[in-house]
Amino acid sequence: MDDRPALTSDATSVGEAMRAVLRDCLSEARAAIEDAGKSDAQAVHDFRRAMKRWRALLRLIEPLVGTEARRLRDHGRDCAHALSGARDGQSALDALADIEKDELALSQRSIAGLRKRIEDIRCAAEATTLNADMRLALGRMFDEAESAVGAWPFAGVSFDSVAGALARGYRGARMLIPADWTGASAEALHELRKRVVIHRYQIEIIEPLWPRFVKMWTGEAQRLRERLGKHQDLLVLASLTGPHQPLARWRSRLSPAIVQRRAAHVAAAQRLAARLFLERPKALHQRLLGMWEVGRGEGMRAAE
Repeated sequence: MDDRPALTSDATSVGEAMRAVLRDCLSEARAAIEDAGKSDAQAVHDFRRAMKRWRALLRLIEPLVGTEARRLRDHGRDCAHALSGARDGQSALDALADIEKDELALSQRSIAGLRKRIEDIRCAAEATTLNADMRLALGRMFDEAESAVGAWPFAGVSFDSVAGALARGYRGARMLIPADWTGASAEALHELRKRVVIHRYQIEIIEPLWPRFVKMWTGEAQRLRERLGKHQDLLVLASLTGPHQPLARWRSRLSPAIVQRRAAHVAAAQRLAARLFLERPKALHQRLLGMWEVGRGEGMRAAE
């Protein structure tokens, strides 16, 4: 997680460490929009990624600071959704690259034409979403959120309360694991992916307590997220091939490859989820508390 703020065993205040993490989220999101060197597509991608992290951490601290965190989380969701049209175009391009790994019933010329059509869709969406008015609206959102984070009463926040919230986030994702992966609906897998994203961003804040273990954990969560994300990208591409949609003429030649790749990603996701969510939530909570106590003890001995 590079040099991002996080919870460390020598933190004098768990609450202030959490405040620093939240401020870093906002700085990342603001930088994505204000960096003049980024294309609109890259700005949208980076902003939406930062918003996922921001919303995951707001969900984590909501029981600690009250309903304003929920309101800011909903606002961040709405802003990210307002830019999803541009993201859908990129998702379709990513899905096309994915199915090219299989033998498509398309010539290279046809694939190039298909890619150009999707790029046109993406560019059209960018022009209507990340405009000057949207940038101003996002700037106001950042200002409001930064003011709220600075005022939240974090003084009494303990690591036990943070660990409990992390375990609840883990439980929320674990409960969405399908009993039958092959029969799971697209909506169910999408909901699982969202919960995995939340868990991945939440758990990384404790990486300094046990770097090797947490890096392994977040790495597995990221791989599961990517598999489920590729599955979702394929659904976006499939939706563009429906009747009266921009890619309808390619439907018969794309559909078999889309179905095949979706099945491969679901099978891989099932294996990853079995490993990642093997531990019970209560056991994870106790593990987190143990990591904290060991780290605190080592810090105290080093200070003597």
